Amino acid sequence: MSKKKWIYRIVGILFLLGFLSPNCLGWGFFAHKRINHQAILSLPPEMMVWYRHHIKYITRHAPDPDKRRYAVKGEAPHHFIDIDHYGSYPFSNLPRDWESAVRKFSKDTLQKYGTVPWYALKVFYKLQHAFERKDLSAILKHSIFLGHYIADACVPLHATSNYDGQKTNQKGIHALWESEIPELFADTSFQYWNGKAEYIKDPGDYIWDLVLTSAKEADSVLTVEKKLLESYPAGEVHAFIERKGSVVRRFSVGFSNAYNQALNGMVNRKMNKAIHAVASLWYTAWVNAGQPNLKITNGKVKTDEHSGDLKEIKKDPSLETHQKR
Repeated sequence: MSKKKWIYRIVGILFLLGFLSPNCLGWGFFAHKRINHQAILSLPPEMMVWYRHHIKYITRHAPDPDKRRYAVKGEAPHHFIDIDHYGSYPFSNLPRDWESAVRKFSKDTLQKYGTVPWYALKVFYKLQHAFERKDLSAILKHSIFLGHYIADACVPLHATSNYDGQKTNQKGIHALWESEIPELFADTSFQYWNGKAEYIKDPGDYIWDLVLTSAKEADSVLTVEKKLLESYPAGEVHAFIERKGSVVRRFSVGFSNAYNQALNGMVNRKMNKAIHAVASLWYTAWVNAGQPNLKITNGKVKTDEHSGDLKEIKKDPSLETHQKR
């Protein structure tokens, strides 16, 4: 058995056994794919032609950074930030600049409580540099990874230490909010159109705004579910369903629907925000790079099953190495 297949088998077993912590699993594979797919449709024609040519690949590989967690040490903090560790909103005690934050809190502390705003910006510059080099293989990979981290930054439970309601007896809320609700309603009641991608003047500030908004919304995500649990029939909150050949305990469709309605469409709105943010940052990286013609390449675009996946994933340099140029 190849190393890649062995890793996937172990990851699959861990998922079935429920050993994987949900705080780093982003929107869930389904939603990450949907976000990348819809973001492509928001791009201007000069970009959309090339991105649509690779839309299946960019969609299929949207969950790659989650898979990377189990192959690369140090990947997990890139998906979240327990920002409440640093005080209260708007967390002015936490420097937005990476080097300043390291000097104040230490790299170990930042890694422990999550680095998504800093790391997402790092990947943004990687994408911009790939556009500058007209390296289409790198553009493909960094577009996928940037899409994932930006989507994670739009999840309220990725911006709180109570990421799965473990502090308030609400275990499982993470998967309910970001996986189960999208899977149930994304194709039946969600609306997606957000207009075209917009140019972002300051990507760093923009990413931090996404995180701060998520942090501000985290209490609502938890409070609404807790209130609903108090009134919903206890025996109808969960159900056993068959999923990929296994019987698993999940929130019932009825409870999921009630929670989605009680949130007044928040999951749909945040998914739309993620779509627009991903498209806008892709677009901004392209503009900042001089709007290169995407038909021009310095080499063949790699779109085989392993490109950007576990076989090619290696540990990135530390955050200190990132430069705007």
